[in-house]
Amino acid sequence: MKKIREIKEYIYLTAIVILSAALNFVNLGIEGTANQYYAAGVKSMTMSLKNFFFVAMDPAGFVTIDKPPFGFWIQAISAKIFGFSGWSILLPQALAGVLSTVVLYIIVKKSFGSAAGLISALCLAITPVFVAVSRNNTIDNQLVLVLILSCWALSAAARKGKFKYLVLSMVLIGIGFNIKALQAYMIVPAVYIMYLFAGTISLKKRITHLALGTAILLAVSFSWALIVDSIPASNRPYVGSSGNNTEMGLIIGHNGSERLSLGSLFGGSNNQQGQGRPGGFSQGGPGQGDPGNFGQGGQGVPGNFDNDGQMQGDREHDGSFKDMNLQDGGKGQGAPGMGGGFQGGGPGSSSGLSGTFGNQTQAGITRLFSKNILADQIVWFIPLAFVGFISASVKEKLRIKLDNSKKQALILWFMWLFPEFIYFSFNTGLFHPHYLTMMAPPAAALSGIGIVTMWEMYKEGGWKAWFLPVALLINGLVQLIMLSYFVSSSQKVKILMVLLIALSFVPVLIMIGTKLLKKDSTKINKMLVSLGVAGILVSPLVGSSAAMFYAVDSTNPSAGMELLQAQLASKQNSSEGFMRNNDRGLGFDNISTENLVNFLNNHKVNGKAQIVVSSSNTAENLTINTDLYVASLSGFMANETVMSLDQFKALVKNGEIRYVLAGDSGRGNSNSEIMFWVQQNGKLISYGADSSDGASPNSSEQLYDLSGSVNN
Repeated sequence: MKKIREIKEYIYLTAIVILSAALNFVNLGIEGTANQYYAAGVKSMTMSLKNFFFVAMDPAGFVTIDKPPFGFWIQAISAKIFGFSGWSILLPQALAGVLSTVVLYIIVKKSFGSAAGLISALCLAITPVFVAVSRNNTIDNQLVLVLILSCWALSAAARKGKFKYLVLSMVLIGIGFNIKALQAYMIVPAVYIMYLFAGTISLKKRITHLALGTAILLAVSFSWALIVDSIPASNRPYVGSSGNNTEMGLIIGHNGSERLSLGSLFGGSNNQQGQGRPGGFSQGGPGQGDPGNFGQGGQGVPGNFDNDGQMQGDREHDGSFKDMNLQDGGKGQGAPGMGGGFQGGGPGSSSGLSGTFGNQTQAGITRLFSKNILADQIVWFIPLAFVGFISASVKEKLRIKLDNSKKQALILWFMWLFPEFIYFSFNTGLFHPHYLTMMAPPAAALSGIGIVTMWEMYKEGGWKAWFLPVALLINGLVQLIMLSYFVSSSQKVKILMVLLIALSFVPVLIMIGTKLLKKDSTKINKMLVSLGVAGILVSPLVGSSAAMFYAVDSTNPSAGMELLQAQLASKQNSSEGFMRNNDRGLGFDNISTENLVNFLNNHKVNGKAQIVVSSSNTAENLTINTDLYVASLSGFMANETVMSLDQFKALVKNGEIRYVLAGDSGRGNSNSEIMFWVQQNGKLISYGADSSDGASPNSSEQLYDLSGSVNN
């Protein structure tokens, strides 16, 4: 009998894993290269070891991606193994999504049994935002996987009282910090509270363990940042979006205080000149005006236009235009404050949901349940999770002392979920809707735990039996409200509402009736509960499945009803995709881009077809779609000066910069002084076959040759 149960359990688990794999992998090619800013960085990282270590955004290594390295290291390794492509850089996230469901099952099963583990894994697998992020090159679900693994280690530490497991948990959180910075610390309250009140060992030992664990956590977390900041600015890329060219500045500012509306306390991302130079500058310090040269030789120095130390490997493009199709390139990111991507519809594209960023929605306890871009992504199981926690706490008689694995698990998952619920409900700092994927594991875990616990309480009878029907009714009502936001323009949503009422509300009402009449039977109630649970699974499953057919937004990935409703906008935007992609900063048509590539390949500088651009948008497009050696004078935020005019002029004088693309549009205007000097002192080059004015036809960009400007 036990063996039959185990076989059934593994069949169910296999089915869930297959479902998760299908949601994350099927038709993954429609995503293209997804977020072009990250994709360009990953391609640049495959070109040299120095680019790889510093997470350079451009092939020349002038400026870095504005995130920690670990997640992009994984993507770059995948790209080196399989060749750079959209699929190879999305693979780590899709795989992380599938593995997360398996690990969550293992953890929940350990404390609350296989049924709870299976339901938890299923809820996680079909949570819309979790699926959307698994199909994008944002690294949030890599972080989620690492944090779930940390929970596994922490559970073992609390259960066995072994310090080595706590060390492993802290190391994993530290790795998470090197994936998404302070976002990884959202789990820290759960770690400290759970371990501190676990009664396996003495309080003195627990405090000692946590103190030592904290030291390990901080050491792992800040190891890479401190190494980078200890390297002279002249020997590394500029730290993008930092404001002061330090990783610590980036951690505290753009990736820290700005997410909590505290940016002004740290000065934000200011426009500061002379803070060191990007790439391979080997001479001089901040403000000295002597940028030295790129001639580092043989080590793959990112800023070195004439070194031969690049990593060799398969790449999708060979530098010619034959592989390049800007119309397919993409679902461009859109500048801050704009509507995001194009294929599949971005936030607010057609659904009428308000806001582009999470902080643009009305803060308050109802934020996640209101008609905005956050509502459709995570709340499908939130009510069930909270009621499930309450019911399990009642059944387990939860007290301060966590003297068994069930109590420990309850505190772990609740203290992961609740602080994040408060943060996303009330925070007015910058955050993206896809950050909500952080809430998916604890919400799924508490949902699985709650359903199993409430079913046991229902069978026992008494007042506790009412937890289950009440929880299903509340969760069903919230789902009905979510669906109502989309009912006016989608027949599919109306069908889902009918299914929800038929499968969830009707069985639950029958349960309530039979309970009141005292005519219920375990067999019938089991069938009714199964229908009720199935009813609340249908809508998130359908919403998540939409991602298999329609590309998610490249910058703010989301699935759910919003993506389903956006299919009409997707068809309309497909005809506009090329134009809107150009709006991101590559104002060429196909012919002029081919002419530019051919010209630079025929006029190499120090053996490289190099070009300097002022906009990171243009750098992204050229890096992804060509094999040009691109150097960007701005990072993502484009409000800081990567190098001063004097430093730029010195590079020109040394013959390390010759061709500059001026007039390219994009975020910000931090390099206007350099671009003005280029236009005043450079020679306008004709690279278009039919061009008579020195620029390519149909292009707002102009190519300048600075070889004759060394004395200006």
